Amino acid sequence: MNNNPTASNKKTSKSLMVLLSFLGLYLLSTGSSWALFSFLNQEPGSLFSGNVGDTRSKIDLSLPKTEECPINGQMFTEPERDIWETRRPITAMIENHEDSRPLAGLQKADIVYEAVAEGGVTRHLGIFYCGAAAEDVRIAPIRSARVHFLSWAAEYGENPIFVHVGGANRICADCYRGLKPSSQVAPEVDAVGLLIDLGWRVPGGNDFDTTYDIGYPVLLRDPERLGRPIATEHTMVGSTDAIYNEAIERGFAYENVDGEVWSTKYVPWTFVDESPLSSAKASQIAFDFWGENNAYSVSWKYEAAQNLYIRFNGGTQAKDNITGESFTAKNVVVQFVEERGPVDSEKHMFYKTIGSGDALVFQNGDVVKATWEKESISSRTIFSNTDGTEIAFVRGQTWIEGVPDGNEIAY
Repeated sequence: MNNNPTASNKKTSKSLMVLLSFLGLYLLSTGSSWALFSFLNQEPGSLFSGNVGDTRSKIDLSLPKTEECPINGQMFTEPERDIWETRRPITAMIENHEDSRPLAGLQKADIVYEAVAEGGVTRHLGIFYCGAAAEDVRIAPIRSARVHFLSWAAEYGENPIFVHVGGANRICADCYRGLKPSSQVAPEVDAVGLLIDLGWRVPGGNDFDTTYDIGYPVLLRDPERLGRPIATEHTMVGSTDAIYNEAIERGFAYENVDGEVWSTKYVPWTFVDESPLSSAKASQIAFDFWGENNAYSVSWKYEAAQNLYIRFNGGTQAKDNITGESFTAKNVVVQFVEERGPVDSEKHMFYKTIGSGDALVFQNGDVVKATWEKESISSRTIFSNTDGTEIAFVRGQTWIEGVPDGNEIAY
């Protein structure tokens, strides 16, 4: 099995990838997918068996927390480190449509990104590594990819596990050369094309897409996940343990089949212990992505006693659908990104995540005016003070809010 194709292999297989990608998207459009086929063939009652989203800890969480997570600097136990050092990061697309809430799993992500997909509706990219070591985390609902989220996912080392359900694409069986015209889907927002160019979308590769080559028990549709009727697009659920087991089977463990560690080129941020202000300068953070879509308005309330920020979305406190945990963060970063669009007739938006821009960093009850810089798609986004000094993040979960340039942030 070739899990790390060379440039020549990528070139040879690109036409095949387009064909296979179209086949997967066709299955999705007709109401079928690998996950659906697998679900229909499973034994009755197995959907809710303990192998999906088992929240019982695998280790004694009362042990000393001496091990620093390379993703967000949070301290964990040695057994948790022993688990994550058999794996590489999961980068998973999780939607945020108001009909899909409440969501599941994000509080176990080490980093969470949020930005608009289309029409002012936001979506998330969760980075799961250390926080998902102690238990099997159920993440839901998994949704389709966009280029700007892929740009962020590509920061997490060599061939991170990328989990999604399809994505913006130009594939068309009845079109000239099998591609939609650029007026319909602009090349710069072609997420499936970018996956192919990155070399992730190969059979048995690190691209875990239900429209392509992944299914039950890694990903499955759970129409009962909210205990009420919901549209099919809001039902895809993933098990982190099942995802990791499949990744290891494919040769994407902590090391790849050539013995190379995923983090060889990964650039970690700098982390520091918390040091809250005696009197907070910013107790409330509030902003909109698109002003007319109040359901996607975000606010964060600073809780001084615990030195963390509590998330509210559309005016409602955000909590995990399975555990009931509130979504919180030690750092909230507003990354201002250039917004263009719609750039095509399918109403795709383009967000510039490569280059540089302004930012606001909220931590310890304080706010810091900052800048961000990212040189290439695989480069790490670096946040710096206005004097050019890299910002150190407080140990713990961090949310990156990709907000359009010019939007007002109230604090």
